[in-house]
Amino acid sequence: MRYFVNGEQQRKSLLNALILMFLAYVALLWISNGMMYFHRMGLSPQSVIEYYLGSEAQFTQPKSYEGMLEVLHFHLFAMGMLAVTLTHLMLMTEFSNRWKIWLSGLIYGSTLADEIGGWLVRFVHPLFAYFKIASFIVLEMSLIILLIVVSISLIRARKNMTTPPAASKKVAEVARHYPHKYKHR
Repeated sequence: MRYFVNGEQQRKSLLNALILMFLAYVALLWISNGMMYFHRMGLSPQSVIEYYLGSEAQFTQPKSYEGMLEVLHFHLFAMGMLAVTLTHLMLMTEFSNRWKIWLSGLIYGSTLADEIGGWLVRFVHPLFAYFKIASFIVLEMSLIILLIVVSISLIRARKNMTTPPAASKKVAEVARHYPHKYKHR
């Protein structure tokens, strides 16, 4: 009863709606991240190598240390905040702890690997292009899995908020048949 009197049901419903809206923004981020990647390079190692090391054929220069450092600085913070937010939301789902730990490790690891991959191509060896491609794919896959997992959990919770549990239905039915026993005092 306190749940309805204090308005906690409405707050939970509002929080649920706000998180779903946030997830819609993350979905747009996911799409734009893929679009930016494919605008600059592709899934071929040569395209990654040309992006970071430059290309005489396309008249592009190698990526500068300073330029890469600026991107890294921003991405470490932004992707870290995104990862902690999504994994925190995932902790509130009904999925097993083993699944949550595995997916959390995957998102943090792939985020870091994606950021480091370009540096390895540029300053260590061009063959790290394979690593960069793999880390991008794993990052995108882990982000979409997190989005789906949290969204499904929230949609299920939303349905449960609007549908009374079976026990409540049973009590209401019994009270309707025996009003003298269950009248409000």
